[in-house]
Amino acid sequence: MHMEKIQDSRYKRLPSPQELTDMDRDLAFGDVETGCQRVLTEEQILSYNREGYIKPLRIFDEHEMTEYRAQLDEVMKAALAAGQTSYSIISAHLKAPVVYDLLTHKHIIAYVKDLLGEDVIAWGAHCLCKLPGDGKQIAWHQDASYWPLSPSRTVTAWLAIDDADKGNACMRFVAGSHRNGHLEYRQSEADEENVLNQTVDDVEQYGRVVYDELGAGEISLHSDLLLHGSDVNRSDRRRFGLTLRFCAAEVRAEMGWNSEAVVVSGSDPSGHWAHRPRPTAVAV
Repeated sequence: MHMEKIQDSRYKRLPSPQELTDMDRDLAFGDVETGCQRVLTEEQILSYNREGYIKPLRIFDEHEMTEYRAQLDEVMKAALAAGQTSYSIISAHLKAPVVYDLLTHKHIIAYVKDLLGEDVIAWGAHCLCKLPGDGKQIAWHQDASYWPLSPSRTVTAWLAIDDADKGNACMRFVAGSHRNGHLEYRQSEADEENVLNQTVDDVEQYGRVVYDELGAGEISLHSDLLLHGSDVNRSDRRRFGLTLRFCAAEVRAEMGWNSEAVVVSGSDPSGHWAHRPRPTAVAV
């Protein structure tokens, strides 16, 4: 795979807790209406409204995943050689053609449209690779807490590049927690070895814990308000996943978070979102 160094094209930045507090955001879950879906069943939609996630959905077969995995392995290898960590490839669709292709893949978009409607924006992608025994966790959190987006109409497709199970620290959900709206969190302590800086404590009060076990080539879909996280990978297997972020075109983003987007279905009538081209080479 050809590699080239290009200037980092990101314009967005992470807002501070105070900036998030000052934003006028609508962080309430709205039920997805049934009756007009094309690929998801009515029961899957009702389950998403009730539980906050859908899993598993098969996207790629073993042969397809072998090819995608080989390309993504090269992306990860380049990032590690450049001094990055296995968690640090953010805005990955702007840095690797293969990630852009997965973010815009028609089979993934078909599922997302059934939750968000015809006009869909893909605004982010992040490679997350838990190496064997790396010692880091991803504490319980809500994505919507630290995203400067409103209203809360974002769906994450989590694509398993490797098999993900309890043994190698697959993602976990707190079923139904999205229906509580925005939850209070604390800043994580350094000794917690948390990839993020947020922790929601005592999550059992919000619902039962469900393990998002997926085979390579499968995705889960979850709401940006759903509590989720993952434990330390204590196995001898890595757990490589790709988070693909989508929202309805009506959503508004502050702090430049609209600058990295791709219109993947329908249109963006207001012109709020960018429409970025596919990168021509890997540049991490």
